[in-house]
Amino acid sequence: MTHPTSRVRLAGAGDALREQRVAQQRRLHRHRAVNMATLAAAFSLFALYIAWLEVYGAGTVRSDELPMAVAIARGPEQADGVDRAGLVKRGEYLARAGNCMTCHTSDKTRPFAGGVAMGTPFGTIYTPNITPDPDTGIGQWSDAEFLRAMHEGIGKTGERLYPAFPYPSYTKVTERDVFAIRAYLNTIVPVHNTPPANELRFPFNQRWLMLFWNLFNFDEGRFVPDPKQSAEWNRGAYLVDGLAHCGECHTPRNFIQGLASRARFSGAVQAGWHAFNITPDKVSGIGNWNTADVVAYLSNGVAPGRAYAAGPMAKIIEDSTQYLSGEDLRSIAVYLRALPPVRGAEKQPRDTLGTPATAVTALRGAVLSGANGVNGAQLFIANCASCHRWTGEGVGASAPGAYPSLIHNSVTGAADPANLVMVILHGVSRKTQQAEVWMPSFGNQLTDDQIVALSNYVTAQFGYPRSSVSATQVAQLRKQPQ
Repeated sequence: MTHPTSRVRLAGAGDALREQRVAQQRRLHRHRAVNMATLAAAFSLFALYIAWLEVYGAGTVRSDELPMAVAIARGPEQADGVDRAGLVKRGEYLARAGNCMTCHTSDKTRPFAGGVAMGTPFGTIYTPNITPDPDTGIGQWSDAEFLRAMHEGIGKTGERLYPAFPYPSYTKVTERDVFAIRAYLNTIVPVHNTPPANELRFPFNQRWLMLFWNLFNFDEGRFVPDPKQSAEWNRGAYLVDGLAHCGECHTPRNFIQGLASRARFSGAVQAGWHAFNITPDKVSGIGNWNTADVVAYLSNGVAPGRAYAAGPMAKIIEDSTQYLSGEDLRSIAVYLRALPPVRGAEKQPRDTLGTPATAVTALRGAVLSGANGVNGAQLFIANCASCHRWTGEGVGASAPGAYPSLIHNSVTGAADPANLVMVILHGVSRKTQQAEVWMPSFGNQLTDDQIVALSNYVTAQFGYPRSSVSATQVAQLRKQPQ
């Protein structure tokens, strides 16, 4: 039995222990409160700094923004002695180079009226109307407001623009070129059209958050030529990194959708399509392409024996790059071929894979076999062979309007079969000055299982043999807005 005195001592020790624990909890709470207060104070100071930059930093005059340069670039409305027709013509060429048409035209009968749905991991963004309509377009925008949007990603009323509009690239474009583009846009037919509202989830629909995105992903400033490089290289850099914004599609993005600068031009996925590696790596990229290959591809969508444009790239060629001068196209090729090569997971170049089929007669009258009773070879004979030949070798060789070979083709030879599936689902439409290319879509005719069988047969026979796709992947690609 415990002595009463011992019980009193134990009780006292227990009370002391409890008081010690309470004191520790109080110190912990005070420590947390101090940390939270410090964090809040730091955030407040940071917010005040950003606000100060917004008020006082925007007025800084940069070397290419001197009043005389602005007056010359703005055209005859603000300066005498400027060739209005020449300015507009130059602006049209630059708007082509910047691919304004593709992104801002959902209906070809109403060019630049906006409404193109751009899917992002955070929701859908609809491109705005950039016709000179005063109510729904940019007819009431001043030149300074247009310049600020292009260079800083800030809209007419001071709202932050989303980087689906590639201002992180357009910021490199000179003022003179920006005002020439504006002069051209002022001459197009005004279209009264209000695109749908963006469909972004909270908190991504809060534009003020772009302040923080810009801190990590946006460097405002014009292109500076490299004196160590040739004029051709510098022109290519200006187009690729700035006006043509090639990296916006061909560079992977980080978790907040900023461009991953360490993997520039190494490839990325856009709306279900794989924009391939365009660095000069000889296995993963275009290191085996010569200047003529690049120029031909950007001119008519065909690099014979290598690649055939489809999807978003076909639209870019149709609306943009086919109109560029030979000099500019060669400059782009020179710059791309001088980039640091980036090696991917490929073991062999995509355009070196595949062999002709030889067993077509064995399929005649054969019983259906394969997954779910679907045979990819039979589907190919029934749907594809009339244009691509049952051997897969195509018709028309390297002519601009040829039916392309599926052998030594960068789409069928890719480890990622997404582009092949997207071509089957949506077909091909590409109109250039050399030819009009069209392939029907099979999305409404073939089931997901049939597309799986067809795609896997094509890649196994004519391209990368270990590439395969599942019905789940096909269903996901089918849902991608185009």
